[in-house]
Amino acid sequence: MTDHAFELVANAQCRVLLLGSFPGARSLREQQYYANPRNQFWQLLSPVIGVDLVPLGYADRLATLLAHRIGLWDVVATARRTGSLDSALRDIAPRDLQAVAAGLPDLRAMGFNGATAFKIGQRQLGQSPAIKCLLLPSSSPAHTVGLAAKAEQWRQLASYLGKTP
Repeated sequence: MTDHAFELVANAQCRVLLLGSFPGARSLREQQYYANPRNQFWQLLSPVIGVDLVPLGYADRLATLLAHRIGLWDVVATARRTGSLDSALRDIAPRDLQAVAAGLPDLRAMGFNGATAFKIGQRQLGQSPAIKCLLLPSSSPAHTVGLAAKAEQWRQLASYLGKTP
């Protein structure tokens, strides 16, 4: 069975677009980006914007991201996968990242949540993208680097938002 990723969460004021690979099993069930509480996405992003996203409801999390000029999407539109590991992705249909970037006039950077998202995204963007592409350590619980080490690299997003990390 082929699963479908979620709609783009962005507006014309977005300066950063965060891109995952494809929603995990729990996210697909709940129809929410990063629904697995073991995924560190919301924890990693909180210090970047200075708002604790973890206790917020999902709609408030998304509204807060947009208020801080951050968009959210995945690089894969459809795929087949058993479980949640990127290594299990099959029959991938990528998104058109160039078209989305062209529609976001204030976009300064794309942050790729993990190596798989980065690899697929780079294929879509080509050799010389007009905006900065950042490979971020995956927020997935399968990526066992400690939270502090991941957070250090995620803090670089603040500079593209006009914030001091």
